[in-house]
Amino acid sequence: MSNKSLESNLHPMGDLEKSIQEKIICDTFEGQVQVEWDQQAPVTPLGQLIFFIQFLKTCNLFSKWIDECPLEYKSPNAPKKVDILGTILLSVLSGHKRYAHITSIRYDTVNPSLLGMNKVLSEDSIRRTFQNIDFDKCKKCQIDNLQYW
Repeated sequence: MSNKSLESNLHPMGDLEKSIQEKIICDTFEGQVQVEWDQQAPVTPLGQLIFFIQFLKTCNLFSKWIDECPLEYKSPNAPKKVDILGTILLSVLSGHKRYAHITSIRYDTVNPSLLGMNKVLSEDSIRRTFQNIDFDKCKKCQIDNLQYW
């Protein structure tokens, strides 16, 4: 068997073109979103995030983590837990290792809404969030909720 016939049997070009043109429906916290592949669009490192968000919603992992997080605020002006934990999640998934790096995702208008967030918080807001939290409660929540991710 020649190399040419072997290559054509392994991956016929028609299958590749067909899979690129397919539209995929993903269930997010904002509702159902249609995903299409665009060969000409610029590439983003978070382009596949929508599929992870669908996984988190389907398995009820993100909502459970937010509900069980021991953050408590008394002020009506305080940020919502979904915005705090969502900001941290987006930052970590972007490869960030410092609070200062959060600034690079502050103006993302797509991914926060897919997580059900209102906005991405500033690095200072995230830093202040954990200054007075009960360490043992926070540790237990993280262990209980993040071991399956």
